[in-house]
Amino acid sequence: MDNSTPLLPCRSSDAQFQPETKKKAVDDAIESCIGATGLAQLLRAIFVSLAWAFDSQQTFINVFTDAEPSWHCTRADDPLCSSALHPCGLPQGSWAWDHPEHASVVSEWSLECSGSAITGLPASAFFAGSLIGGLVLAPLADSLLGRKNMLFLSCLTMSLTGTLTAVSPNFWVYVSLRFICGFGRATVNSCALVLSTEMVAKRWRDRISIVGFFCFTLGFLSLPAVAYVEQGSSWRTLYAWISVPSFCYSILIHFLIQESPRWLLVRGRREEAIQTLKSIAASNGNIIDSSFSGLLTMEETRTVGTFAAMKMLWEKRWAFRRLAAIMTVGFGLGMVYFGMPLNLGNLGSNLYLSVTFNALAELPAALLTFFLVERMDRRSSLLVFTAISGVCSILCMFLRVEELRMAVEVVSFFSACTAFNVALIYSIELFPTCLRNSAISIVRQAITLGGTLAPILVGEGRRNSSLSFGVFGLVIAGCGLFSACLPETRGTTICDTMEEEESKEISSSTAAHK
Repeated sequence: MDNSTPLLPCRSSDAQFQPETKKKAVDDAIESCIGATGLAQLLRAIFVSLAWAFDSQQTFINVFTDAEPSWHCTRADDPLCSSALHPCGLPQGSWAWDHPEHASVVSEWSLECSGSAITGLPASAFFAGSLIGGLVLAPLADSLLGRKNMLFLSCLTMSLTGTLTAVSPNFWVYVSLRFICGFGRATVNSCALVLSTEMVAKRWRDRISIVGFFCFTLGFLSLPAVAYVEQGSSWRTLYAWISVPSFCYSILIHFLIQESPRWLLVRGRREEAIQTLKSIAASNGNIIDSSFSGLLTMEETRTVGTFAAMKMLWEKRWAFRRLAAIMTVGFGLGMVYFGMPLNLGNLGSNLYLSVTFNALAELPAALLTFFLVERMDRRSSLLVFTAISGVCSILCMFLRVEELRMAVEVVSFFSACTAFNVALIYSIELFPTCLRNSAISIVRQAITLGGTLAPILVGEGRRNSSLSFGVFGLVIAGCGLFSACLPETRGTTICDTMEEEESKEISSSTAAHK
């Protein structure tokens, strides 16, 4: 923790301010309370970021639970079985699974002869639920419920449906529960990201964002470890292992974490904001005096839904251009980021090893993001890493050496992870507080839409793996080009209202034309 900056007193003058000057004074006053970022404050922000770990487990669990197990012929002298590439169509009794039937959804419910649309349906249902959940739930984080309560409800829903999934009586109930789980978890990442960054000072904002990415990697890495330990056991056990800790975490969130003071101010809940800031200031060794309470007066923002947010963003052409561009980039990132791990079974290598390598790729991606956010432009970073990911994914079409193909695939996924991380930080900086959660959630819907389509390509890739890798590469490289349409935000301040953001946009445009 950086202790080089001295603690600032939470004091402000009673002088009269013009709107811009007053807003700056409010920002300075808030910064004086949360700017030192004491240990307790930092630990709370990190704890909020842990939600990413549980979300990643639910996101990628289908890689193991829905995998088609290996099989063998029961009679070595059966020429029909020996020459078959797939057990579908073989006489009953001429073949058997290598593991118990309950090890996978496919083997337990005899889905080996079902088409790719059926076997990929649970994963697609999860992302479809996330898509709809984002539209329905995201506005509540900016309006009625706030960041903390929405995060609590999302984690609770995700954990409860995950537990119920472990006792699914048939395939269609299983698919339905995956849809509900996706619906509930739709706002986990966006709420955790926004809440954690709004809890700390500007100089800690980027670092706390990256903590979330590390937590996501931690959850991703834990999956192959748990799945390997439980291999041969029921796929239901895996759901239980990851859902129970998530439930405990959601309860702790409710009792240990405070609401974002910035959101409270924007919503006109000044007294609650002051109490929250007093608590944060006390943990940082500061004291808030009476003049500070008089300063914190901001106009309340009306309830903003996703469609209302879209209307507001549409009315401001500069804002709509930003949203359209980052959504397009997000679509390409979502298809590769969520599709690549699901497509690992088509590489022809050890599934546990492949997933572990991909999960490990997220660690250097998060470290590189930590370096990039302070030293490299967001726009340039997106252009470079989406291009690298696209080229490497296309190369997988032509490589036949298994080890080399796996290495190139890991590079592609690593580049997609880095671009994904940068895109989320970029999205935070592109939109003001009053619409930030809704705007980020809209961007995440584009990312989720890419993830929803990915399982279809993965299913087709079981017959032709070159097809899935080729499409992944073309989509992410093409969509990444749209980041060139976005303004650079590195080193800029966070705005709270559309008017402030528009004023900054006009100032930037004027400076660019001089």
